[in-house]
Amino acid sequence: MASALPRVLVLNGPNLGRLGVREPEIYGHASMADLKIAAAQWGEELGLEVEVRQTDGESEIVGWLHEAVDAGAHVVLNPAAFTHYSYALRDAAAQVTTADLLLIEVHLSNPATRESFRHYSVVAGIATGTVAGFGFDSYRLALSAIAAKLEA
Repeated sequence: MASALPRVLVLNGPNLGRLGVREPEIYGHASMADLKIAAAQWGEELGLEVEVRQTDGESEIVGWLHEAVDAGAHVVLNPAAFTHYSYALRDAAAQVTTADLLLIEVHLSNPATRESFRHYSVVAGIATGTVAGFGFDSYRLALSAIAAKLEA
């Protein structure tokens, strides 16, 4: 039986499967498994059905964005390295927002305070909004923003 709750796909790009072990001074010590548990709890508290996914493959995340459009699911997207150059991901993400679904771009760190190549996002211009620099809390804030927009 399908859930009556609004569905949100939390999609994560390359290297985020290494959370907790890859540069913990930047990305923190929590793992992708920890994010899945936390996001499910936040979703429950906010009245959202949340599913967290991670891939290192550009074509897979593009396919997930297509799936979100077809299923009418909102998206929290951490494009990771794809943020800066993947026009395929940008075009798939644009289909989410042009379908009147919400898409929040999320980053654990603040890309504007890091290396210059990280300062530009191909996704930002089509996203509903962006949350960056709050570690795992960035995901909670994005889910809260979706819940608030749906209530408005």
